[in-house]
Amino acid sequence: MPIAIAVTSSDLVLPPPGGPVPEAAVLRPPEEQPLETAVTQAALLLDQCGHLVVLYPDSLPTAYVRRLHTVRSVLESDRVALLPVPLPPLAVGVLARQLRQLSVSDLSPGVLASAARLLTHYIYAGAQLSSVARCDRVDVSIGAHVSSLVPGTRFGVLVNPARRLLRTGPGETPDGPGFATRLTVARSRPRTGTGEDWVTDTLAPGWRVQGVQEILPLPADSRRWWGTPRAVEFAAAIPDPSVLYQLVTSVRREECHWCGLELIGDRCGFCSAPVPRADAATGGVGATGATGDRSAHAHALGPPAAARAPGARHAAPATSGR
Repeated sequence: MPIAIAVTSSDLVLPPPGGPVPEAAVLRPPEEQPLETAVTQAALLLDQCGHLVVLYPDSLPTAYVRRLHTVRSVLESDRVALLPVPLPPLAVGVLARQLRQLSVSDLSPGVLASAARLLTHYIYAGAQLSSVARCDRVDVSIGAHVSSLVPGTRFGVLVNPARRLLRTGPGETPDGPGFATRLTVARSRPRTGTGEDWVTDTLAPGWRVQGVQEILPLPADSRRWWGTPRAVEFAAAIPDPSVLYQLVTSVRREECHWCGLELIGDRCGFCSAPVPRADAATGGVGATGATGDRSAHAHALGPPAAARAPGARHAAPATSGR
């Protein structure tokens, strides 16, 4: 059985870009589901799949996050990973879809859970907004606030892997990925008319995406996340599971000193214990081990700019990965 992947809203369960993938479980908020039912649901997932990886936006209400931790505590299980993700709602759904694709591979539960942090660096996420008056995701100048009052003004906001605010228009695009991606787009309302659409007509070709997938409706929490109900949210990500697999398996694996699970990066996704490192900055034995592992570890945890490194290697369709 594949490792179970769960999200906190049904609109984060996105259709796959191609081919069947396991569905994600949906964990309901406390006001919609009694604690006993939530515990039973999680217990069944553990019985069926062995391990459960839960992804949720780091903006999730405190009561909801507390419910997730309560369920894990009641189960007294070290097989539940709770992973807050610093991405907009649509991008969280895209990341969950990538983990669903990888859940049927031979990746161990610990590696799959810790891969979420790695893959986050390779998702380009943002939105087109009609107003930035209530947007606190990027620095907004006084001029941009004033421009929000002008009818017809539109803004492009990129929040991952870097943050940028720009006025949208023909030829105006933020720097995009240097590797092959597919663009997922969600709208607050269906596109109407034949006028130019900045996301699909300018951003998509500017980023040379391999395809565009339209999602309706916009995730419910996106309105609160962006500060406006009128948003066109987008996320460009690697769609090919074999490329994702190669990316994850290229990183050095460690053993968690606390729970014993295999992992990549510097923190266990299940127990959150950090990986002890003697001198990560100078490349001591605890930091990198063999000579070739230093770059692999930096590859997993480096700044977003490192996301461009695999561009040439991953731009072409992969021929193998498992």
